[in-house]
Amino acid sequence: MLKTLITCEHGGNEIPPAHAGLFTDAKELLQSHRGYDIGAQELLENLTDLADKTFYATISRLLVELNRSLHHRNLFSEITRKLPQPEQEQILKAHYHPYRERVEELIQDLVMVGHQVLHISVHSFTPVLDGEERQADIGLLYDPKREGERNFCRDWKEAFREQQPELVVRFNYPYLGVSDGFTTYLRRKFTDRQYIGIELEVNQKFPLEGGAKWKQLQRSVKQSLKLVQAKYKTNADND
Repeated sequence: MLKTLITCEHGGNEIPPAHAGLFTDAKELLQSHRGYDIGAQELLENLTDLADKTFYATISRLLVELNRSLHHRNLFSEITRKLPQPEQEQILKAHYHPYRERVEELIQDLVMVGHQVLHISVHSFTPVLDGEERQADIGLLYDPKREGERNFCRDWKEAFREQQPELVVRFNYPYLGVSDGFTTYLRRKFTDRQYIGIELEVNQKFPLEGGAKWKQLQRSVKQSLKLVQAKYKTNADND
């Protein structure tokens, strides 16, 4: 049976009181795309009834980057990178490890009893980076070597076309699906038959503008995911 897990690693821009002093002069940065994925948590909340379980984080990625491996150079931002190692370890213990371990343990529990897990990791991207406009509305990030992920994203793109044909939906854009990230880490733990890990990237121009276009996009995401999810649930039940 297919079980759906939806997560949001960059849902908020909160800074715990213990480290608030570090960010006294970084209020604008915290409100920007550097501080969190604008609109991502709202989108996750809209998808809740399609999930068997959801997880989201509200601490800012400027404190610690939950979507990066421990060895990654951007695990800590330019603000927290200068902290003494014991303080960094404390941040990891309080925020990084608990979040990632809860998600991984749930997947392990589901896989152990024979379920296949569909993991949708919800993100958003800034419309313009380094002066270059991003040429997509939706990005579907996956590992092309994994058949389950490749097929799921192909079907999801087709479902988007049926829901809202004018949307520009691209594969592995604006980032590569095999770059360092939580889904990449989890693929090393679980097989293709056990785990389908997709990063959903939404252009922040929609939540920044708000209004009817943002609501329509959220409906398209939900309805397209629901269609593909139903197909894969049927397939999993027939295996």
